[in-house]
Amino acid sequence: MPGQRKRKRQREAAGRRSATDGPGRWEAVFETLDAAELRDFLRRLSTGAEPVDMSTVRIDMVCGRPPTPAAYRVCLFVPDPT
Repeated sequence: MPGQRKRKRQREAAGRRSATDGPGRWEAVFETLDAAELRDFLRRLSTGAEPVDMSTVRIDMVCGRPPTPAAYRVCLFVPDPT
């Protein structure tokens, strides 16, 4: 059916946007140089005692030059209290 893929992607994008709409800030909660450590932290974050909505999680990869390895930073969106 023509346009079905486009509509599906628009619905998915709207779902992702809704969690971080409105005023707020990104707060860094974890930093590491090891990709395995990052995966372990994300697994604990999504399946812990208080699971976090993964649409409010941002993963930044700070690329390093050859003497400095790449670093990973996990940030959570914190809405402003209103």
